Amino acid sequence: MSEPTALPASFPDWTFLSNHAHVLVCLSTMPDARLRDISARVGVTERAVQKLCADLEAAGFLERQRVGRRNVYRLHLDRPLRHPLESHHTAAELLALLAAPPRVGEGRSES
Repeated sequence: MSEPTALPASFPDWTFLSNHAHVLVCLSTMPDARLRDISARVGVTERAVQKLCADLEAAGFLERQRVGRRNVYRLHLDRPLRHPLESHHTAAELLALLAAPPRVGEGRSES
């Protein structure tokens, strides 16, 4: 997984996606990632990632399997998104959108 792009200091400190979505994004490309790796990418504590994974597991979005000393996560992306405004879309659709390269003319402005 590539490193996140650094944003200018003038960007606001809020994001459009929740930390639950950030964890799903990480696990979609690194299903055997350690909580430490995910926490570094998402920008929250390992304990917070543990709670986020437990929430996602309870909601049926992921399943944890122990392989040796590590966990491997299997995602269930056919599940609908949880908010009523997005419930007609699946987690797979969200991740596909986030993984798609930007279309010509839709990249971030450098100004």
